[in-house]
Amino acid sequence: MNDEDIKKIAAEVAKILKEKAPAYPRQTLGDSVPTGSGGKVFQHPLVNKASGAPAKACSQSDCRLEENTCSSSCQNCNPLTNYTAQQVKASVDRVSFCNPNEASNSIAGMIDHTLLKANATQEEIGKLCEEARKYRFASVCVNPGYVAMSSRLLRGSGVMVCTVIGFPLGSTTPTVKAIEARDAIANGADEIDMVINIGALKSGNDQLVQDDIKAVRDATRGKCLKVILETSYLTRDEKVRACKMSKLAQADFVKTSTGFGSGGATPEDIALMRATVGPEMGVKASGGIKNAEVAAAMVKAGATRLGTSASIAIVSGGEAAKGQY
Repeated sequence: MNDEDIKKIAAEVAKILKEKAPAYPRQTLGDSVPTGSGGKVFQHPLVNKASGAPAKACSQSDCRLEENTCSSSCQNCNPLTNYTAQQVKASVDRVSFCNPNEASNSIAGMIDHTLLKANATQEEIGKLCEEARKYRFASVCVNPGYVAMSSRLLRGSGVMVCTVIGFPLGSTTPTVKAIEARDAIANGADEIDMVINIGALKSGNDQLVQDDIKAVRDATRGKCLKVILETSYLTRDEKVRACKMSKLAQADFVKTSTGFGSGGATPEDIALMRATVGPEMGVKASGGIKNAEVAAAMVKAGATRLGTSASIAIVSGGEAAKGQY
């Protein structure tokens, strides 16, 4: 199957999806109109205003209520100083910012707010998008089945939709990965994170690894492509070779991990990847980034993007909740 055949198949898939797509009423995150996804209708708005209190304008003149809905945890309208240390510790993963301060906004703009677990529900994805709007994260990173829903929920917010291809094993063929990437883009994905063929790399079959990355690169022209190496499985030489092949294929980023392998990102791996690809490519640290201290170490080592499900803990100065990666 050549590139033209793949393009034709992708075009047909996009056409069928467009024809079958249900006409849902558009919802902004502050509305009470239900939003549907895959035949399901949410019974409640995805953003809850302060319980028991009428909606009110934010105290900050530049706050847009639609994107940064005020709540009992808004840092400007109800700052952390109003809470006890115990209350903050108990709810740090749900503290929200109406208008993040410079420190929060700086790190938030480098984070792919991630939820890739197999049992993630539509409601959880909705909350992920809500949080991404509030904190102004770079993107949400979701599985392909949630790309269309996330794209609708984040429309007009400036937050991108990222998805993962060949995830998490990387062992599908280049053709399958290319079709999966085209389908994700047709559904609204702005960025693509692909897992390389790890087994081929460890076998020394660099040609297959190169073809694998190139097939997805060709399918994603005009979109940001990040190549996941799964560094915990690789030797130093394998990491260097994978970075060089990603650069040769004109990928935009190299990325450490899926978050589902035997280990996550380390400053040492980030430094090695940065030294290999040079200053012109992005380096994404992902896996095991659970607090601001670890995030800062990754950035210092050369990371320009962070992938984590502990995003809110990081920008709030807290610690990741159990099960976050």
